[in-house]
Amino acid sequence: MTTQALRAPALTVNGELTAIGAVSVHTTVLDWLRDRGLTGAKEGCAEGECGACSVLVARPGIDSETEWTAVNACLLPVASLDGQELMTAEGLGTPSELHPVQQEMAVRGGSQCGFCTPGFICSMAAEYYRPGRACGEGDHEHGANGFDLHALSGNLCRCTGYRPIRDAAYALDMPAENDALAVRRDTPPPTPASTGMVSPEGEFVRPASLDQALAVLGDRDDAVVVAGSTDLGVQVNIFGDRPPLTIAIDRLEELREFSFGDGEVRIGAALTLTEIERRLAGRIPLLDQLFPQFASRLIRNGATIGGNLGTGSPIGDTPPALLALDAELILASSRGERQVPLAEYFTGYRQTVKAADELIRTIVIPLPLAPMSAFHKIAKRRFDDISSVAIGYAVDVADGIVRDARIGLGGVAATPLRARATEAALIGRPWTEETVRTVAAVMAAEGTPMDDHRASSSYRSAMLGQSLLRFYFQGVGA
Repeated sequence: MTTQALRAPALTVNGELTAIGAVSVHTTVLDWLRDRGLTGAKEGCAEGECGACSVLVARPGIDSETEWTAVNACLLPVASLDGQELMTAEGLGTPSELHPVQQEMAVRGGSQCGFCTPGFICSMAAEYYRPGRACGEGDHEHGANGFDLHALSGNLCRCTGYRPIRDAAYALDMPAENDALAVRRDTPPPTPASTGMVSPEGEFVRPASLDQALAVLGDRDDAVVVAGSTDLGVQVNIFGDRPPLTIAIDRLEELREFSFGDGEVRIGAALTLTEIERRLAGRIPLLDQLFPQFASRLIRNGATIGGNLGTGSPIGDTPPALLALDAELILASSRGERQVPLAEYFTGYRQTVKAADELIRTIVIPLPLAPMSAFHKIAKRRFDDISSVAIGYAVDVADGIVRDARIGLGGVAATPLRARATEAALIGRPWTEETVRTVAAVMAAEGTPMDDHRASSSYRSAMLGQSLLRFYFQGVGA
């Protein structure tokens, strides 16, 4: 065993401290709960796309000490919640005393077969308890009660239809002053325990510090690093992967920094996308466009930029945006740290310059930002889908002339890449329709797109050219 736990692994479930017990280190939270009779959460897809497995975890808040955060129980290993606090649909209310979310779903016909209902309940409850939710005028995606429908974007219903569910969400009032879960927000969540679990299938370690994590990573070349488990969880569930050693880094304070200074923004690699979105509060418009299009709220509550970049995937959504922002990465190992431009990070299909003993520690975005920016995602669904093509734009126009242009591309080559030819064709030329139509042909020839089940190579190329035209005609920042 790589490290020793100081106590028997356990977590608080619906208010009761419960030992994790002798289970495989790859056992998911969902399977662990169901084995203990808490069968409200279901497995619908085993890859975080349906939300039937949604549960609530107490996590450090931004606007309160604790936030009840909805996550996919089918993706998280139960070992990763050692020492933490969990709430399921069963813990929210009782048959004789329903929780307000359960009550509204019941009286407004929000459930038929009921398979997905507990997951909806938990995702809805997370939004119900979200600090800062306030009444307003509302629009097609927000209720007058401040409820953000994106909170349910990771939950699917196959029989009820979404109108009654939306009606239930929009009918919710604010939590009562004596609501126990609302009161719970005023005290800090448990500190994740330093964990060392072993089973015949492997080991799970949660180091107490970054130095410990780097030491373990340097000692074991078979180690896999996990944060939100939104990628590894799929590999375990669908493809049967069983890493010999899993190192959890999601709660390491050294990987959770955030600062917005005069010359740069620094984002810890283990901050979740939801945390980053709320901390930025719209100050990087390009990322503000990206966040709602990155999977679902359930996934964003666990997924990290470090994880998205760490996989080296050519279709990750964050690389095109970060390439346009001219981001750099700080890579850390026991040997020290180094800073690498993101444009030099990817070296081949799922290959990067990151050594086996290195972690992504921080993402650095230089300031000031380009005045014109946009993120375009071409996919078969508006939300919660994988990109066929993704494009990030950051363009600076002065006195009608393109002074600088950075364009990041995803889905059109073996790696994310900068559209260097397009950038060169734009810089120094008038920012006019004539220029853009001419350069769109250059943009369409970028990369080496391929045919697959998501899109043909010719479609991807056509979308590149059309995207540049769309960017111009939308008049972003003009």
